[in-house]
Amino acid sequence: MTDVRLRRGRAALAFSFFVQGVTFALLVTRIPAIQDRYGISDGLLPVFLAAVPVLAGVASVATERLVRRTPPSVVLRWSQPVVLLSLLAVGAGGRLWQAAAALAAFGLAVGALDASMNMLGVSLQRQYGRSIMLGFHAAYSLGGIAGASAAWAGAHWKLPLFTGYLPAVALLLPLALLASRRYADAPGTVPAPGGKAGDPEGVGGAGRAPEAAARPSGGPAVPGPGSAGFFRPLLPLCLVMACAYIGDSTVANWSAKYLQDVLGSSEQLATVPYTVYMVTTLLGRAVGDRGVRRFGAVAVVRAGTLLAAAGFGVVAAARGPWSGMLGFTLLGFGLCVIVPQTFAAAGRLFPGHSDAAVARLNIFNYVGFLIGSPLVGALGDAFDYRLAMLVPMALVLGTLVHAPSFAAEGDRYRGGHERARTVDVGRGGHGV
Repeated sequence: MTDVRLRRGRAALAFSFFVQGVTFALLVTRIPAIQDRYGISDGLLPVFLAAVPVLAGVASVATERLVRRTPPSVVLRWSQPVVLLSLLAVGAGGRLWQAAAALAAFGLAVGALDASMNMLGVSLQRQYGRSIMLGFHAAYSLGGIAGASAAWAGAHWKLPLFTGYLPAVALLLPLALLASRRYADAPGTVPAPGGKAGDPEGVGGAGRAPEAAARPSGGPAVPGPGSAGFFRPLLPLCLVMACAYIGDSTVANWSAKYLQDVLGSSEQLATVPYTVYMVTTLLGRAVGDRGVRRFGAVAVVRAGTLLAAAGFGVVAAARGPWSGMLGFTLLGFGLCVIVPQTFAAAGRLFPGHSDAAVARLNIFNYVGFLIGSPLVGALGDAFDYRLAMLVPMALVLGTLVHAPSFAAEGDRYRGGHERARTVDVGRGGHGV
């Protein structure tokens, strides 16, 4: 019975990652069209792009507190429809304040969604006793491919934004609500109203004290969220997360504009780099687990960092759209493993407080977007967009300093689940 529950929960959560990949891709690949629709200037565009991660970070902090009383599954169940409806609102408006309101709603909802989605992923991985997080992020990448392809079709047929967004929202929203009935919270999670969501068999008990959960069998006590020692071991992972998302946000927010304005591509072709990027992240995540198990997490993170830096170098030196897309291809292969590994490492560090660790780590997802997107835009406007691409390259290279934080330390679940050579590969997403 429990195995069936976990399998259904895993499939439902993977679909949620997929839906989020579609939604985010539909937004970011049509940024030039959104800018034209609302008359947003190049100078004001970074402000709009920065507001979304700021609000998402606020929502991630609020989610850490919310899940002390409400299961993460409930937060995810209701935040995902708000994200989808906010996307539709972005395409429906025509005035600047309407764009601001829709993007604000999108940012708040996506912060709660990302945090709760990754919390569920980490807890499911613990219940499975083996690495499954990379699969969730592969589903996100697959959704990104689907969303970017739909955006390409909308640009090709010159569809209004609302017309291009409506079919995806109409299809995915009811399916997401249906799948959300299968989410599987961890045993001992705060029960949802009317039932014990996540503890159907009464194992663990919703009233279990956090201190008990923080002391896994056979292991030392783990610092709680309120202790001074909680954030210190998480800090290197936070910095890695921020650097990875500086790179990711550059692709998401500026690849289309870079190809169109700097490399002279058409609007239709400008939607392709993000699709290429998502394809390579999907392929990389499909084989990344084997790479980590064979070579170790530290080696894979270092190799990914160097490959991502090379991708930025190719993009900066590109002389045409196709060479630019080669750079974005290298970026996808380089960055794809880093974020899932970071979430999984946080879950291992704090097995009794993984929700709090994931929520706090998730904030640095948005810190990366907050730094990366406005920084590239400001440098591009003030100097040159080619030069601007070298800045995220340098920041991503900073991951090399913190790569030892991913070193395997035996069975850090402290529950005897994993073989000695197994290393975690999970994120929790947007990113995604």
